[in-house]
Amino acid sequence: MVKIEGDFKAVAESGSQDGETIALFNGRDLEGWHIYLKDSNADPKNVWKIQDGEIWCTGNPTGFLRTKEEYSDFKLVLEWRWPEKPGNSGVLLHMGGEGKIWPLCMEAQLMHKRAGDFVGMGYTFNENKAKKGGFISYTPHMSDPSEKELGGWNNYEITCKGDTIEATINGQLQNKATGVNISKGYIGLQSEGVPIMFRNIKLTPLK
Repeated sequence: MVKIEGDFKAVAESGSQDGETIALFNGRDLEGWHIYLKDSNADPKNVWKIQDGEIWCTGNPTGFLRTKEEYSDFKLVLEWRWPEKPGNSGVLLHMGGEGKIWPLCMEAQLMHKRAGDFVGMGYTFNENKAKKGGFISYTPHMSDPSEKELGGWNNYEITCKGDTIEATINGQLQNKATGVNISKGYIGLQSEGVPIMFRNIKLTPLK
C-alpha cells in the first residue's frame, strides 16, 4: 500500500472561522490529502493528477484520496464526471480505522445509475436493507437517477448533521440515512476501475 501525506491548508473563501465555506481542493495540487493505493508498486502521480484545476483519477489501481483532517456536522459539495465511460466510485464519509483499501466509512455512491446509494462499511443506520449484523449496511437511492449524460458534470451535495446524512444529486434529494452510529471522520474519494474527474470540492461546517 502506498501512502502520501501533505500538510493541510484549507483555502478559506471568506475567512477561516467555523461556519464559513472552505475549499478542500485548492485547484493546484493535492496538498491536504493522503493517497492510498492497493498496489504498492504503482506511482501515485500516475493515478491521481491535477489538470486545469480538476482532479483526474485513472481508476487503477484501487485506492482513494483522504483528507488529513476529520470533520463532523458539515455540508460537502463537489462535482464529478465520467470522461470516458461510466463506472464506479464513491465519496467516503466519516472514515475511520486503519488506512485500508476498504476502510470503515459511510459511502455515498457515485456508481453510474446508482449514485446516491448509501453503503455503510462497518457502520450502521436505521434504513439498512442489508442483512442485520453484517459488515455491510446498504440502502438504495430514493428517486429516479438524476445524473447527467456521460461527460456532463454532476453536482453532489452531502449534508452530515449529528446522526443523519442526506445526499442530493443535481438538485434532487436521493437519500437520507438516520441513526448513523458514527458522526465524525475523514472524507475520501475512490479510485475504482475507470477514469473519473472531480472539481469544486467545498465544505461548510454546520453549527
